Amino acid sequence: MEWTKLLSYITGTVDQELLRRNEYLITENRILRSKIDGRVPLTDPERITLARLGKELGRKILGEITSIVKPDTILRWHHRLIAKKFDGSAKRGPGRPRVMKETEELVVKLAHENRTWGYDRIAGALKHLGHKVSDTTIGNILERNGIEPAPERKTKTTWKEFIDAHKDVLAATDFFTVEVWTHAGLVTHFVLFFIHVASRRIKIAGITPNPTGEWMGQIARNETADSWGFLEGARYLIHDRDGKYCEHFRAILRDAGVKPLKLPTLSPNLNSFAERWVRTVKDECVSRLIFFGTESLRHALREFESHYLTERPHQSLGNELIEPATDIAETGAIERVQRLGGLLNYYRRRAA
Repeated sequence: MEWTKLLSYITGTVDQELLRRNEYLITENRILRSKIDGRVPLTDPERITLARLGKELGRKILGEITSIVKPDTILRWHHRLIAKKFDGSAKRGPGRPRVMKETEELVVKLAHENRTWGYDRIAGALKHLGHKVSDTTIGNILERNGIEPAPERKTKTTWKEFIDAHKDVLAATDFFTVEVWTHAGLVTHFVLFFIHVASRRIKIAGITPNPTGEWMGQIARNETADSWGFLEGARYLIHDRDGKYCEHFRAILRDAGVKPLKLPTLSPNLNSFAERWVRTVKDECVSRLIFFGTESLRHALREFESHYLTERPHQSLGNELIEPATDIAETGAIERVQRLGGLLNYYRRRAA
């Protein structure tokens, strides 16, 4: 085949492919447009993009495409864009230059970390760091970033600040689910646990396929019991908005001196300690086993709980154990301690 014929064949094939793509996109666009009731809100950058592309296509082709806006509207946007380019409005007017990004980020950082600092106090701190910024400019920066002035800012506490300030008396709770084979087939079991934020100690409080309000109430009584309840010494318990945390459960906690705190809607990241533990128990234990009967699940979680507390180093604690043994041998042969058939391993020196 001559190269001219080959080129003609390839070009024709590409053209046909483009036509089929364009036909599909035009049809899809027309269908989507028919589903939209009213006008489609567009931002200025979106209008500019459509205006530039639309000008190149022309009114006739725009009409065939059936775009989300009328062809005349797109061309009018284009004319406005040209007019704006030459009327001088796009040029920066006189005035002070904008504060450097590094300085603005530093102002925001200081305001977030020091909620009682006003504009003058922030300006003073910046001066000693080599940034000369007026209090008016600082006020503009904070307003631009949605940060309130000090009188309003210092009266509000973020979740992170609350957790940092109360972590020694703060616990969290959550559920995760596990599928268990039973005589009735595959049944979903709910596992309720608590975690102490500062120490990372955890307690698997209960396992059930049916977490009723009565069951939740009994859990609350167990974990707030004097001398042995996991929540003894805790002042706050954070939990999500799951309906299983019923008023009966919360009332028992309040009576025991533990204040239940509901997380804001759609904010699992605010219960990050509990979420991280769920990921750990699933990755290292639950997702690697098949459970036949509730008791097999209880056994596996008991073993993992012991391993987590006494044998597993934790990076957030400087690779220390949560509950280290008191009689650790410093010499002797190294031996491997196994749980769940070697699924969980711990290494120690054998006592002489």
